[in-house]
Amino acid sequence: MHRRIIVPSALAAALLLAVPITADAAGRGPSPRAGATPGAPGIGDSYYPASGNGGYDVSHYDLRLTYQPATDLLEGTATILATTTQDLSRFNLDLGLRAGEVRVNGRVAAFAASGEHELEITPAAPLKKDTPISVVVRYAGKPSEFKVGGWSAWQRTPDGGVAAQEPDAAAWWFPSNDHPRDKATFDVSVRVPDGTQAISNGVLVSQSSKLGWTRYNWRSDKPQATYLATLAIGRFDITTDVTANGLPVLNAYSKDLGANAGAARASVERSTEVAEWLESVFGPYPFSALGGYVPNVPSGFALETQTRPFYSPRQFANGSNVSVVVHELAHQWYGDSVSVADWKDIWINEGFARYSQWLWSEKEDEGTARELADYTYASRPADDPFWTVKPGDPGADDQFHAAVYDRGALALQALRDEIGDADFFAILKGWPKEHAYGNAHVSDFVRYAERVSGKPLAGLFDTWLYQPVKPGARAAAAAGLAAAPGAKTAKPVAPKSWRKIAATNSVHARDGR
Repeated sequence: MHRRIIVPSALAAALLLAVPITADAAGRGPSPRAGATPGAPGIGDSYYPASGNGGYDVSHYDLRLTYQPATDLLEGTATILATTTQDLSRFNLDLGLRAGEVRVNGRVAAFAASGEHELEITPAAPLKKDTPISVVVRYAGKPSEFKVGGWSAWQRTPDGGVAAQEPDAAAWWFPSNDHPRDKATFDVSVRVPDGTQAISNGVLVSQSSKLGWTRYNWRSDKPQATYLATLAIGRFDITTDVTANGLPVLNAYSKDLGANAGAARASVERSTEVAEWLESVFGPYPFSALGGYVPNVPSGFALETQTRPFYSPRQFANGSNVSVVVHELAHQWYGDSVSVADWKDIWINEGFARYSQWLWSEKEDEGTARELADYTYASRPADDPFWTVKPGDPGADDQFHAAVYDRGALALQALRDEIGDADFFAILKGWPKEHAYGNAHVSDFVRYAERVSGKPLAGLFDTWLYQPVKPGARAAAAAGLAAAPGAKTAKPVAPKSWRKIAATNSVHARDGR
């Protein structure tokens, strides 16, 4: 029998003020197991050392939530299934809201908040390495009041709220090991007042109403990074469909998008068409659901939240833009199925998503990938700071710089010219298949490309991804670029698709930071 506990709203204030437990139920601290040590407070990321945690690996999150749109109060019970990777005396979860009770393997555990988003948990007895564990956290809070370094992953809307941000988002609405290196499956159950909807990742497996409340139960059955988990609560117009392969499609649009509503629908409703085309480029779609959503938020970015990308209305302020849909759906292969092992590896997400836009432009007869590469290279002089950003390791401050996208796509055009179309497109399909639902470094891709092509490619990738200068005449000529230095060519003309592609340069900008 499954017993569920929903914290009554009347008790929420008490939970928010709860004093962290500091001993076990008998008033004694846990007796240490010989050799047991605390898990690391960070997973070891190069750019974000406080992200994620060490000592365990999560396999599943079960989130049972209640949300009040009028007050922005979120109450939750999270059940986390994990396996220890060391003998653990203590471990951390990432959570910005206030915990009221924690249990490990059914027993009350001590806990305390530290830093900006660390929940330190001390189980009643130390945990042995390679042991399955369950962690239950009861918590509550107002996500909009929680900020890290002055920015928030939670946006209030006129009728609710939205959790969508990169590289961190989970801490605003559930406790987690918040780093792409620790993926898990998800069940997300959200209770909201009747007339309000709750949108999340994956498949809507059930929906029920009782006593003025409606509960939505969502399931993501493939491994998912925590920042790719999303939650949107509000009033939406929802469209549903089924792909030719039988996948459920669900798109959602806030009812108050105003002048952007038509362009948003005209773009996102083409998600099935785009995904089917991307299958011809990257191989079979890796997940069990498809769609997108456009909430009424003031931000301007979009995000590849798994199976159901998030789009800000401003992405469609100048009319329909299918190119941004191509970008975010390309991430389902490059970024979601194959995720970064470290945030410095962001090129294996963004370079490929941008190049997919170039390929879509070619399909739509709005400029070939080569023409877009020519224009990108020729339109920026050698002294443009653009060329000082290294897409293969841009640094945390430039993680979403235009160079990671455009120069990152130039690297792929250079690779294509070096190894030929047959090997190039075999790599585009083979890479997400070989690393499906896993993580990878840029160096892993370089070795994979060398293996498939049979050519040494380290020098090519060093030139286009790691040197903080504009690649010179020889490298440009080798990449087939018509506007190599010294070439007598007319002023470059922007391909027809350039403006729409450039409009997506802010897709992952961290608004509000």
